[in-house]
Amino acid sequence: MKLQGIKVLDLSAFLPGPHMTMMMADHGADVIMVEPANGTGEPTREIGQKTGDGITVWFRNIARGKRSVALNLKDPADHAIFMDLAKDADVVVEAFRPGVVKRLGVDYDAVRAINPGVVYCSISAFGQTGRYAHKPAHDMTVQALAGLVDLNRGLNDTQPASPNMPVADMAASLMALSGVLMALLRRATTGKGDYLDLSMFDAALAWTPNVTGPVFAEDRHPPVKDMRSFGGSALYHIYETADARFLVLGGSEIKFAENLLTALGRPDLIAIAKKPPGPDQEPLRAFLKATFASQTLADWQEFLRAVDCCWAPVRSLKDAFDDPFVVERGMMLTDAGGYRHIGVPIRFVDEPAHPHFDLPAFGDKSAHWRRGG
Repeated sequence: MKLQGIKVLDLSAFLPGPHMTMMMADHGADVIMVEPANGTGEPTREIGQKTGDGITVWFRNIARGKRSVALNLKDPADHAIFMDLAKDADVVVEAFRPGVVKRLGVDYDAVRAINPGVVYCSISAFGQTGRYAHKPAHDMTVQALAGLVDLNRGLNDTQPASPNMPVADMAASLMALSGVLMALLRRATTGKGDYLDLSMFDAALAWTPNVTGPVFAEDRHPPVKDMRSFGGSALYHIYETADARFLVLGGSEIKFAENLLTALGRPDLIAIAKKPPGPDQEPLRAFLKATFASQTLADWQEFLRAVDCCWAPVRSLKDAFDDPFVVERGMMLTDAGGYRHIGVPIRFVDEPAHPHFDLPAFGDKSAHWRRGG
């Protein structure tokens, strides 16, 4: 596997760091969770629904294939254990507030003093520098300050809504993985490690090129309900069907508008689809709203199968995972105990991932952290 022989010490918790290091474990890295010796360890061991074996689904999907050691880093003996582990670690990941690892004596300077080749990744809400660096935050706080919650305004009530997905967490996880792998690649030629200051806020902002146009070009707030990505385009919109279900049109390219409107017997409306998103497209949105409301979702699914355009039914997360396609793509895995796991999205032809479904028991100082112990 691509990361076989890479040793990772993971001091992080919850989602961005643990998910990133699990992806590394899926591809062969030896990941050791350094959990606080507080009786619980990784908080997600106890958060959310548990399966029949008493394991939370969250923990199962961020901790598989890892090992564990429980340490109180304020205790000299436990601190020595961590530093012993760090001597030959390739990667260290932490997600404390800035300054905490320095006070604990496990910061980048402390580790690189004994291991110059280490790649040390700090994931935090707002980074290690700047006025917000010490501000406590989780995903939604970061999204709010990054302007993303404001983009999640209802098209009718114009009120911001809680984001459904942890975008800042996810972006930070992917950016951290990219940064760590870049540093490891560079180390292969220089022998030197590096320090990665990864901010969830920075990562969230980096994913906004498609909606930043009004800000950079016109110095104004994005007009959310009129923008292509948020319903301003008639061909990029959510429509209700006669049975109170919903479908999405998700492609505003003119070729798709031509195909759909021709199939619906209204090629005269193609000219409106060519206009900018927003008020100019209101007549087309009104037509499609009335049209889709006239039949059930099943009727429209049958009709749209023959039309080359971007569309999909709106379905629940359960329905999505129940789709046989998820199994076909390897995104639903089942372990020997019959428990389900989210699959591995990074797919190589050579040396594919080989996720191990063993989960680390809450670590101790004697056995779990030594391979074969």
